[in-house]
Amino acid sequence: MWGLEVISEYLSEVNVLSTFLRLALALLCGGVLGIERGRKNRPAGFRTYMLVCVGATLVMTTNQYMTAVYETGDPARLGAQVISGIGFLGAGTIIVTGRNRVKGLTTAAGLWADACVGLAIGVGFYSGAILGCAMIFVVMAVLHKLDDRVTAATRVLSLYMEFKKMSDLGVFMDYVRNHEMKISEIEMTKSNNVEDIGVAVLLTLRMKQKRPHTEIIQLLYEAGGVIYIEEI
Repeated sequence: MWGLEVISEYLSEVNVLSTFLRLALALLCGGVLGIERGRKNRPAGFRTYMLVCVGATLVMTTNQYMTAVYETGDPARLGAQVISGIGFLGAGTIIVTGRNRVKGLTTAAGLWADACVGLAIGVGFYSGAILGCAMIFVVMAVLHKLDDRVTAATRVLSLYMEFKKMSDLGVFMDYVRNHEMKISEIEMTKSNNVEDIGVAVLLTLRMKQKRPHTEIIQLLYEAGGVIYIEEI
């Protein structure tokens, strides 16, 4: 019977069994993280996360194999290239919508973390990979609800707004001051209205007290001339 130390040492080496175990674990971890993103219909989903994790695992295993067989080179060199190279893939998931709303940051960060899990698996650090995968999943799948609650009741609110005409913007600014709110930043932008009429602005609204953002947006709709409001 093999002892735990013998099994652990055997799996830490590069052989058929350890390679299969590492790639299978990479498929599992990548799939777990990808399912969460896929359910939210994000740019990178189930298969993307699996491919990234498996690819990173294979790179690290190959690096370990080269170091063991040829007894030369840096065992972390290829892994370092994965860490920097994954940025190009992550950047491709970040988009800016027509109303200057940035999306995909969490997906990009998830891909980077997913690659790190793959590297840990590839080098045989199984416990670290499994614990890291679990914590990343908790952050992406569970803590986003807490994040939504925190950001939904802050004293700073960034908005994209459309008005019927320029004079409505002046009326709106008086309306905001009368309700004890302050506009700290404002920027004119291109209207997304199909008829291309009216005025579109990006602004930052500051309040004296924390209030639910949905309540504030509903209040702002009561100002004259407001066509559209979206939090960004």
